[in-house]
Amino acid sequence: MQDYSDTPEAERPVAGVEHYDGPAGGWGALKAVALAVRDQMGASTDTRALLQMNQPDGFDCPGCAWPDPKKTSSFEFCENGAKAVTWEATAKRVDPDFFARHSATELFGWSDHALEDAGRLTHPLRYDPATDHFMPIAWDEAFARIGAGLQALSDPNQAEFYTSGRASNEAAFLFQLLARAYGTNNFPDCSNMCHEATSVGLPQSIGVGKGTVTLEDFDLADAIFCIGHNPGTNHPRMLSTLSAAARRGVPIVVANPLRERGLERFKSPQHPSEMLSTQATELASEYHQVRVGGDGAMLKGMMKALFEADAADLAAGGAGLLDRAFIVEHTLGLDALRGDIDSTGWDEIVARSGLDRAAIERMAQTYWRAERVILCYGMGITQHANGTANVQQLANLLLLRGNIGKPGAGICPLRGHSNVQGDRTVGITEIPSEAMLARLDARFGITAPRAHGHNAVDALAAMRDGRAKALIALGGNLAVAMPDPQASFAAFRKLDLSVNILTKFNRTCLLTARETIVLPCLGRTEHDAQASGSQWVTVEDSMSMVHASRGRLKPAAPDLRSEPAIIAGIAKAALPGVAIDWDGLVADYDRIRDGIEAVFPDFRDFNVRVRHKGGFRLTVGASNRVWNTSDGKAHFLTHPLAGASGEAGALLLTTIRSHDQYNTTIYGLNDRYRGITGRRDVVFANADDLAELGLAHGDVVNIEAGPGRRLEGYTVVAYAIARGSLAAYYPEANCLVPLEDHDPHSGTPSYKSVRVTLRAA
Repeated sequence: MQDYSDTPEAERPVAGVEHYDGPAGGWGALKAVALAVRDQMGASTDTRALLQMNQPDGFDCPGCAWPDPKKTSSFEFCENGAKAVTWEATAKRVDPDFFARHSATELFGWSDHALEDAGRLTHPLRYDPATDHFMPIAWDEAFARIGAGLQALSDPNQAEFYTSGRASNEAAFLFQLLARAYGTNNFPDCSNMCHEATSVGLPQSIGVGKGTVTLEDFDLADAIFCIGHNPGTNHPRMLSTLSAAARRGVPIVVANPLRERGLERFKSPQHPSEMLSTQATELASEYHQVRVGGDGAMLKGMMKALFEADAADLAAGGAGLLDRAFIVEHTLGLDALRGDIDSTGWDEIVARSGLDRAAIERMAQTYWRAERVILCYGMGITQHANGTANVQQLANLLLLRGNIGKPGAGICPLRGHSNVQGDRTVGITEIPSEAMLARLDARFGITAPRAHGHNAVDALAAMRDGRAKALIALGGNLAVAMPDPQASFAAFRKLDLSVNILTKFNRTCLLTARETIVLPCLGRTEHDAQASGSQWVTVEDSMSMVHASRGRLKPAAPDLRSEPAIIAGIAKAALPGVAIDWDGLVADYDRIRDGIEAVFPDFRDFNVRVRHKGGFRLTVGASNRVWNTSDGKAHFLTHPLAGASGEAGALLLTTIRSHDQYNTTIYGLNDRYRGITGRRDVVFANADDLAELGLAHGDVVNIEAGPGRRLEGYTVVAYAIARGSLAAYYPEANCLVPLEDHDPHSGTPSYKSVRVTLRAA
């Protein structure tokens, strides 16, 4: 096993950098929750919201998409979920007086953390270029201006409709209905930047772009592989599931460039006996530090080792290690895959993966010795130019031993935002099927466009080139989330119309267009009252469970409106000739769910089934060995090796999130598990790589990725990271990623494999 854990962080004192030796979770997590409550909520009674999170009659966590257990405890939230709630339910406000005191130019100089930390939006706003201030505007006038702006476009495809994964199913469905009634399939979406490789790659392999496991499968698994993800920060509730598996002796095999505490050991804040003991649960039974971008080579190596061991077993008179009955009945393409793997040499696999052959063979051995295997992965797999290929290599590995479609086994993509998967399920896609569009037309009496639209990269390119002139953004901080801020910021400023529907003000709002409007919406924690009474929404987690989410808190301001109500207001102003009863849909969200059911058959009896405790699971054909491909078979698919070839001095940088962060939302400037306090201007590097470059822990460097692409004045932190690999925080490091550097199949930017050099500042 490669082990780069002996790094000398303490040899040279560096401000804000120290070694962290505690477990994930534990008392540090409880302290962080207490500080978040104090800093955002103060003495507010809204702290009761934490006890309503992820409960059957409460609201769904606005953070990650990890599913809820069937039997919930008295509190079902993690540290980062608590931060997400306190960030939304904060007592701080940005009202008209705030914007009277601060000009747009001044606010642009604030950090992203400071902008959102200022508090919740309370009124609709319009940017006034004459005074350089955002001014309050009445809802009706805001809608009228937006409607006029959309009607002024010469082509509906000049508009882009962006969706954040925090939008509910009901809001997302209305949003896609608005855009398609308007005449475009331009749907840049946050999934384009994270798991689009899953959505594009898995349908070709197994017929569905989603994971095949349920939470209960983890109780039956004989081995769990965690590749390219960091649960301690990005989906902390997963740690309880991994901890339970580890305690019953299930091997947990980790492949990740950095040593991450959330994959090593965990102390559960929900278990008093564990908190009061000196012990923590050891998670990873094997930890392999694969080189950044080397996952595809590692997976090919595992399959090569499996094929070799299978041949040896057959030669010795055994039955072999492949599930031949499954392969014959359910798959196509094995011979092509075997030929591709046989032609790939071990030397190249080792060079590109950064792992020695023995380590890869141990991983493969753990895999074939287990009858039921779950393979979990995150954006360390998808955010590469070969992200789709990586996903399909994971599917190949599982199919070789029939590890899809049986209890305790399957593929588990770890989605980010709590409803990013649901948004796609209810129609937020730039590549809709004809069957879906036909049902939409029949239900709502429209003629939806058939031409494929823009994903996020396409949308930004269209804005940059002047082909897109309007953006309606349902949540998020799109300009900051995208790569290449040099190009993206300028593109946003070229727009004729920019509309952001948000709970908090952010930098995208400040990239002002000819007409810039900010519309404040209810958060997921807040009570939503419409004409027929209290409303609730639904979300889909990363394991295809759909359940209700009911906000209980008093809205942050009396003038806030729900996302569905805002979408309906825009639709009525922009589409006066379209005979859709927008007011009726918003008056009772059951009617929106009826529409979802009519367009998407998997939502049969939607309003009945979602009222059952825990909701229901959507059909995932591959979970039952039903392959919804063109020929009804699962497919082995081949790809060439990718990643750095291991040449001396070659460095690939991956962007990462800190523990005080969720996507572009930065809660604070600490990264507890990596030992960083009060700063984000650091780059994590391997000590041996630094020595070869004549650099050392604590040196100040510039990170360069080509002409005009550099981060200046960053402090090097010698860290437990694979040779040839670097890591820096997202979104600051997005400036190193050109817009053109993306997966050609999924459009996902290559945030996780940026070729760079380090130079002393």
